Amino acid sequence: MDFTLRPATVHDAEAMTIMHVQSWRESYGHLLPPEFFAKQEAALPDRIERYRASIAAGHPRMLAHDPDGELVGIAASGPGRDEDSPCDVELFMLYTLQRIQGRGVGQALLDALLGDGPAYLWVLDDNPRAQAFYRRNGFVPDGKRQLCDPSWYSLPEHRMVRPAVGL
Repeated sequence: MDFTLRPATVHDAEAMTIMHVQSWRESYGHLLPPEFFAKQEAALPDRIERYRASIAAGHPRMLAHDPDGELVGIAASGPGRDEDSPCDVELFMLYTLQRIQGRGVGQALLDALLGDGPAYLWVLDDNPRAQAFYRRNGFVPDGKRQLCDPSWYSLPEHRMVRPAVGL
């Protein structure tokens, strides 16, 4: 699949927010009730403003667009937020629309953000496709587990970590 990658700008916040919620619906629709998605859609204006503020403050997001210019993937990384961070970089999010999964977009986003460096992430326990993708990229569970906050219905998740590639 042809696609282009580029850093997000504040002008991308609306499209990013809409695509993000759409990807949640596609990825987690079997795990979360319709009320969760209705609440997310009702909060779109606030989320758009938070994305704008975050990007303006220098917290980058990487975007993938298809040949028609439609946003099909988003990703973000930055300094690890865990008190016991296993390394300095955390992958905060990586989402692609279902229709393009398996076509290299997620891999390109991951590579653009992390390169060969060490990183960690959190993934839902009931997300085998994402876990397989991360395992192919050198991530392994490190034994750390937690429950998502109640707004995410306390779904269980676990941390995955990878050393620098090639070490």
